Amino acid sequence: MAATAPLRDCQAWKDAGLPLSTPSNEACRLFDATLTQYVKWTNDQSLGGIEGCLSKLKAADPTFALGHAIANGLILIGTGSSVRLDKELDLAVKTMVEISKTQTLTRRERLHVSAVETFAKGNLPKACELWEQILQDYPTDMLALKFSHDTYFYLGYQEQMRDSVARIYPFWTPDIPLSSYVKGIYSFGLMETNFYDRAEKLAKEALSINPTDAWSVHTIAHIHEMKAEVQDGLEFMQRSETHWKDSDMLACHNYWHWALYLIEKGEYEAALTIYDDHILPSLRGSGAMLDVVDSCSMLYRLQMEGVSVGERWRDVLSVTQKHSRDHILLFNDAHLLMASLGAGDSRTTQELLTTLRDASEAELHELGALAGDVASGPRPSRPRSTAT
Repeated sequence: MAATAPLRDCQAWKDAGLPLSTPSNEACRLFDATLTQYVKWTNDQSLGGIEGCLSKLKAADPTFALGHAIANGLILIGTGSSVRLDKELDLAVKTMVEISKTQTLTRRERLHVSAVETFAKGNLPKACELWEQILQDYPTDMLALKFSHDTYFYLGYQEQMRDSVARIYPFWTPDIPLSSYVKGIYSFGLMETNFYDRAEKLAKEALSINPTDAWSVHTIAHIHEMKAEVQDGLEFMQRSETHWKDSDMLACHNYWHWALYLIEKGEYEAALTIYDDHILPSLRGSGAMLDVVDSCSMLYRLQMEGVSVGERWRDVLSVTQKHSRDHILLFNDAHLLMASLGAGDSRTTQELLTTLRDASEAELHELGALAGDVASGPRPSRPRSTAT
């Protein structure tokens, strides 16, 4: 297993070719701690968890622009909150932008701020373009790599998810902190584009360095699923569980994959046991959107198999109900709808559908106005009068 690298201070970030515009060594270390936990899908309580690190980071340097960018970006990338409905988040994004205007930042940092602001406005493809601009010149910028990778995932841009990492992969030498995790990130893009053998080889390389790499475990779970290797998948999840079960931000989803194998074998009670013992407790504890969609899709799949799930939908609805007006991703909306329908809550169902229609019409209106502006082109200048 790879040794844990010390958290990087101002000089270490500068030596890595990724200088941070803050005089605070503590802020630099806390930025590194936050980034590391994000990459590992794990709230490390010895560091205070991500929220604890971000709180201390802001205290160490309230005007650290990239500190604001990672804080806002992590909330946005979770897709459980938006600037449209969350006024606190809206203010935080605006504050980030204002701070960036008063600071002497590197081009890389300004692009990060612009990318997060662009994501907040709902233009995910453009945000990815900005992160790609960073990666062209700074291929070892892990924040740009992870934010773009996760956003490509939401967009369903499978080839971009693969090629974005392929371009920078040769630059990640073993001496760079978190380099083994790039193998896992790359392996997922390869898997999504059907290069199963290459993906599995790379994911196993990553796991040989860090067995706790939950994202590489996730890649292999997908590969066994896609190749219909149900028993191999079950054995792999059982064998590796002790390594990834404490990756609290992804363990729920890996247990979801485990339960999926059981459903395919017709072992429905065993799948429900995993749901009750791992998936639902994770949902209750985190309220994270990834745990929401895992819970909804698992219960829905079981119901499609004719399995009675009892009152479990009510537990899910208690978490999902507040998101019925979000409309951040249609993928999320579909799962939220499963919860309200499953729980028999017609009021929440109607609220979700009505506000979704309103949001769609508003977006179509904006797109129509934009298309009109593009079609009309620049207005010709008025001819200068020759009259005297």
